[in-house]
Amino acid sequence: MFPENIGSHLSIDEVAITNGELYTVLTNKAARGRTGALVAMVEGTKVKEITNVLEKISLEKRMTVIEVTMDMADNMAAAVRQSFPKATIVTDRFHVQQLVSEAVQEMRITLRRESIQEENEQIKKARSEHTRYQPVVYENGDTKKQLLARSRYLLFKLQSKWEDQQQERAVILFREYPKLKKAYDLSMMFRACYEQSRTVAEARERFQAWYRKVEEKQLEPFLAAAESVRCHETTILNYFINRSTNASAESFNAKLKNFRTVVRGVRDKKFHLFRVAKLYG
Repeated sequence: MFPENIGSHLSIDEVAITNGELYTVLTNKAARGRTGALVAMVEGTKVKEITNVLEKISLEKRMTVIEVTMDMADNMAAAVRQSFPKATIVTDRFHVQQLVSEAVQEMRITLRRESIQEENEQIKKARSEHTRYQPVVYENGDTKKQLLARSRYLLFKLQSKWEDQQQERAVILFREYPKLKKAYDLSMMFRACYEQSRTVAEARERFQAWYRKVEEKQLEPFLAAAESVRCHETTILNYFINRSTNASAESFNAKLKNFRTVVRGVRDKKFHLFRVAKLYG
């Protein structure tokens, strides 16, 4: 712990040091991932484990923190509320968008699994009839299974950024699977909530319109995603105050992981943490 590194704008996240052991990392955005960035590195992710350490920092210093960005983890939010009473919690934009994007991918993966099962059944049937199995091949050369596998990345991107092959594949995909078109449209509508809103009020209005559209389409993965967004809406909307993200924490975690790779793994955990402290503390 480095109380002298505390600042007004912090980020909190978790990182695995070795063998899946999770640590909670609190960093100062102002240090930009350099020396002085590390405020605290706590073994574990439980609220009590985090607060027991952070509350060793004087209350006077903790009261200077006005904003903390994080992912959608409720345990992190509870620890921050207890440790930094004056801080505004901001749920990271990219984690929220990832939640919605994963709803699209869940539908794509389910359809691909079904297509594989369908293909297996057809192969068995062809063998029993002593005929050769011929898969359906679309005009771009994809089979059903390939179409769904190769559509992964285009479903993340705006239509305006599709390459020619992706454009051709999307036409076939949405023709064959209209529900995926509905899912893609819902995902892009949610993305527009962030890109087109300038104030909390505008964002709240767009979120409400998105909730209504999700209810209208009745796609199961999106109903679950919308409920999660609704439950975290207050901290999600705080993004539109300063448009703060948790990118600094993700960048810092990437440095820790890269450092672990450079030294070819962590054999001596205490010494590894000592080196991290010397570099970033």
